[in-house]
Amino acid sequence: MNQVSEAPVITVDGPGGAGKGTITQLLARRLGWHLLDSGALYRLTALSAMKQDADFDDEAQLARIAGELAVHFEPTPEDEPVRVFLDDEEVTREIRTEACGDKASRVAAMPAVRDALLQRQRDFCQPPGLVADGRDMGTVVFPDAEYKIFLTASAEERAWRRYQQLLEQGQSVKLPDLVKDIEARDERDINRSTAPLKPAEDARVVDTTGLSIEEVLDQVLAVTGRT
Repeated sequence: MNQVSEAPVITVDGPGGAGKGTITQLLARRLGWHLLDSGALYRLTALSAMKQDADFDDEAQLARIAGELAVHFEPTPEDEPVRVFLDDEEVTREIRTEACGDKASRVAAMPAVRDALLQRQRDFCQPPGLVADGRDMGTVVFPDAEYKIFLTASAEERAWRRYQQLLEQGQSVKLPDLVKDIEARDERDINRSTAPLKPAEDARVVDTTGLSIEEVLDQVLAVTGRT
């Protein structure tokens, strides 16, 4: 089945901290399209598992949790992240902690969990169109997407961006530790057996190191022909 038969899709893949979340929100607002934050689904799976004291080595249990997620997203003003709810409780900030992100990376490496979330992600594809943010949107979830973008940046640049975000949230973090964490997650994502992190063969790779949000958005819009 062609996943984009009913609506066009723009996929934006790449490692954490490359700017996917910001760019996909700006794209979705600019175009008036739906937005899929696939990373949030894995973070929500991890958070739900943490709340249930689940065994993170039990792939079957984690897949069941992924398949039973009661989640929804609510749009926000331009300068704020999409509000995320789990079991009708807002967990927007809770899923963005480093602890949850680390667990989500482990969960995302499990084939059964990815299978449990695959159709849920494809169901976001509705008219007038979808901007999909993730790590395998263009390679696995929407392989027939009209446009595919792969954002990247150096580990140091991505760690610095995350460092600034966490400081603004009042969290105490050390920049060298963030660099190590990001490099470890990259290694795990790139080398996992199921849906490894890599650009689709027909994706446009954009290195965001040293670029402003506006410069990145201009490059992405140019690829889609929607400047």
